Amino acid sequence: MTKEIIQTDKAPQAIGTYSQAVKIGHTVYLSGQIPLLPETMLLVEGDIAAQIIQVFENLKAVAEAAGGDFSDIVKLNVFLTDLAHFPVVNEIMSNYFQASYPARAAIGVAALPKGAEVEMDAIMVLKTQEYPI
Repeated sequence: MTKEIIQTDKAPQAIGTYSQAVKIGHTVYLSGQIPLLPETMLLVEGDIAAQIIQVFENLKAVAEAAGGDFSDIVKLNVFLTDLAHFPVVNEIMSNYFQASYPARAAIGVAALPKGAEVEMDAIMVLKTQEYPI
């Protein structure tokens, strides 16, 4: 299988030595997204809800660049500097995902890049005729 690097201007550019996503076969590994605005590379202004929405929008842009959408995500990792915000993640996530939901982990962390309060990464398996998900 060949490795394909996924890149889109509709999501923030990598701020380190990584790719926005890597596709191997029908599996896509989406790198962590923080709530950066792609146009300015600055954190979105607003509360935790605004940050969570921006992270989902960034993940959505990378997923689409790889040829998929949120229905293809099989694993989602959520990193929060305050786990008290997890109910907000659940509420907003319900606007982006339909049942059956992906597997998920929620991890409390001390800090995230650029002072973000939330980061998410994902694994996506693209639909095919032999694997319609």
